[in-house]
Amino acid sequence: MNLDQVIVQILNPGLAQLPLAMDTPKARVLMLAIGLQESEFEHRAQVLNGGGKGPARGLWQFERGGGVKGVMNHHATTGHAHRLCAERGVDWDSATIWAKLETDDLLACGFARLLLFSDPRPLPALDDVDAAWELYAERTWKPGKPHPEKWPGNHAAACRALGVLHG
Repeated sequence: MNLDQVIVQILNPGLAQLPLAMDTPKARVLMLAIGLQESEFEHRAQVLNGGGKGPARGLWQFERGGGVKGVMNHHATTGHAHRLCAERGVDWDSATIWAKLETDDLLACGFARLLLFSDPRPLPALDDVDAAWELYAERTWKPGKPHPEKWPGNHAAACRALGVLHG
């Protein structure tokens, strides 16, 4: 799926499910860059080297005991997540949410934005690639195999797709 399709079909309606204040250019850049980093917006289940499914689900690659549990239990996100699940018809259960992330891109988008929202620091400036990396790799997603060499290109692609300046 190309980024224009992701913006129209997933990002716009996905962010519309959450409070308006959560839909900002900084959040959008991070959402696209992280989606590119995690799944290239192609894989809704983690692909293992042997071809099987890994433990992560959704375009933003959430693990049941990691991002799903974190969003469900964080004081800043639990209420929003509970409402989002109710609106999407998803039972408030980590196993159910985790499984649904593979087929419900709007739920996945909402959970990805909420994971960013759980971080107490302000979102990085649009042109601060290093701070964006730190937020993603060290404070929120904490990927096991982070691939820092891909981040600058993914961040730049996100900025281009959204028509924002990239430093």
